[in-house]
Amino acid sequence: MKKHEWEEFFDREADYYLQEPFTKYTKKEIDFLLEEFKLPEGAKILDVGCGVGRHSIELAKRGYRVTGIDISQKMLEKAKEWAQKEGVEVELIKADATRFKRNEEFDAVICLCEGAFSLLGSSDDLIEHDLAILRNIYKSLKLGGKFILTALSALSRIKKATNEDITSGVFDPNTMTFFEELEAPDGTKIPIRERVYVPTELYLMFKMVGFEVKAIWGGTAGRWGERKVDMDDIEIMVVAEKAQK
Repeated sequence: MKKHEWEEFFDREADYYLQEPFTKYTKKEIDFLLEEFKLPEGAKILDVGCGVGRHSIELAKRGYRVTGIDISQKMLEKAKEWAQKEGVEVELIKADATRFKRNEEFDAVICLCEGAFSLLGSSDDLIEHDLAILRNIYKSLKLGGKFILTALSALSRIKKATNEDITSGVFDPNTMTFFEELEAPDGTKIPIRERVYVPTELYLMFKMVGFEVKAIWGGTAGRWGERKVDMDDIEIMVVAEKAQK
């Protein structure tokens, strides 16, 4: 069975992932998340698109019970090695985020730095893909549970786009998707699609699924904070809650 394009890319990226500059803020990011969540130690947290486990492992080191899911087996193998080295236990599952859910099991969920959301394969429906992820996360949360997402921002990407990008098919303004070939560290070129968002669209999608949106912040790695999204933000952060009925 042919791999999803992003699975193939991240399998090839796994050995090099922690060399990416945006991975250098883990402890600071966890401090921010825990301040937003305000969870007691021992709470259960789901990390959607956990990659090599940088958020999952740091949360486990701070006393939380963490489940991490990812589409890439190689990323999960790196996460397992790292967790063992750090002496913590993290449940790691190979799963597609559009299909994974556990009914009302988790106190909080994170999906960060394009952990599945915004990343489309050639056969993925450009609306249903990300909506399915949101629905599964909503079902997996306990009532009152919080969810923090970072998604690719349209504001900064469109600012750099040109009419030539539209003509050549690099950017489709009707679907808000960018098409490009990513070169993996081994030189393999993999065609991918990325879906970008404006804050109002994310707000509406969250409301459609049933979430109560608590805040929308600038979500660029290294610049997290309770501040408005700006035109240079690579990512938008949404803080939401599965409200008590």
